Amino acid sequence: MSSCNSLSGKGYPEELETLAKHIRACRTCVEKPEKTPLPHAPRPVLQVSGKARLCVCGQAPGTRVHQSGRPFTDPSGDRLRNWMGIGEDIFYDPERLAIVPMGFCFPGLDAKGGDLPPRPECRKAWHDRLFAAMPQIELILVIGQYAQAYHLGKARKQSLTETVAQWRSYFEEARPAGSPVVLPLPHPSWRNNAWIRKNPWFETDLLPVLKREVARLT
Repeated sequence: MSSCNSLSGKGYPEELETLAKHIRACRTCVEKPEKTPLPHAPRPVLQVSGKARLCVCGQAPGTRVHQSGRPFTDPSGDRLRNWMGIGEDIFYDPERLAIVPMGFCFPGLDAKGGDLPPRPECRKAWHDRLFAAMPQIELILVIGQYAQAYHLGKARKQSLTETVAQWRSYFEEARPAGSPVVLPLPHPSWRNNAWIRKNPWFETDLLPVLKREVARLT
């Protein structure tokens, strides 16, 4: 069993361990879906611990992650790790880094062959409880519009570009004691190459801060 799927051992709060086990056994989107059932067997993917101070919150697993059962085992993961300045050894160490997508299972494909949005059942059933069980998290990297909607709420701007462009305001704003800082990012998909070219500030201004904070927290 890989480290990202194992929670047994010293240092993991029992509440968090129990929650993670329930999430990995969850079949709500098949047995009691809000609308159309998940078109395949559930395979929830997450990485959590009671020690990680940094959390990556993205959209939902894609086809490759659904097959591997390990988060970000695709080209997007390679780019994300490059943005963060770390390798797989740190990225897949649950004591250094948590990974909590908005949808834990691959949601299936739409008519054009693209990934469907994250299943809403995950957020409603698990996310508030899961983050409450990880109060040690200091920084959450929110990737894409669904993660930004959940973690930023009304502070999110109308477009993803506007939200990411305002990253300093989220990063530097005063937050209640014990609340993690939120840093918005675009999706690391290679489909966003044009977006990155149009927004050079992302690489020149945001990425150095991201790398610095990742190094500090991991």
